[in-house]
Amino acid sequence: MTKGELTRKRIVEAAAPIFNQHGYEGSSLNALMEATGLKKGGIYRHFASKEELAAEAFDYTWEAAWKARFLHVDEKANGIEKLKQLIANFIDRRSPVPGGCPVLNTAVDADDGNPILRSRVGKALRSWTGRLQAYVEEAQQQRDAKPDVDPKDVATLIVASLEGALMMSRIQRNEEPLRRVQSHLNEYLDKQVAVSR
Repeated sequence: MTKGELTRKRIVEAAAPIFNQHGYEGSSLNALMEATGLKKGGIYRHFASKEELAAEAFDYTWEAAWKARFLHVDEKANGIEKLKQLIANFIDRRSPVPGGCPVLNTAVDADDGNPILRSRVGKALRSWTGRLQAYVEEAQQQRDAKPDVDPKDVATLIVASLEGALMMSRIQRNEEPLRRVQSHLNEYLDKQVAVSR
């Protein structure tokens, strides 16, 4: 890695928590300069715009969240257990970058005004739901999930439930909504998705 690439990486790592906590509009150039230890010119020598930096910071934050959410998931024997592990990871690990879930934060922040960030969030959401669908399909192939269950429905329900519970937990400043949703989703997977044994 060249010196310029290392500096660019360091800027992204320092900027990621700022964007994840304060959003695109709420992240001032002064805060970014303070976090990186660089002047405006030093930042813009490596990034064409604040928008480009925010997009790369989102990618960095999402990759960190992805790794945390999928930790030990593929070690599980079947698709249902993989989904339960992912749910547990979401509840227990959240995001390694301060500020919470980058998908939720950035989706709200970029919904109406930032097409580049909106596109990045859309891609992240598709990859997340796509992976969950694949776990349901795997469970169906292994005859662990009911054949008439729609994998896309299961993935959508899990993601929407987790993100909604996270939003409620952050507002209420307690884990109760997350724990309730975890319990509900596990019961849903056991009773409505998994094949009865």
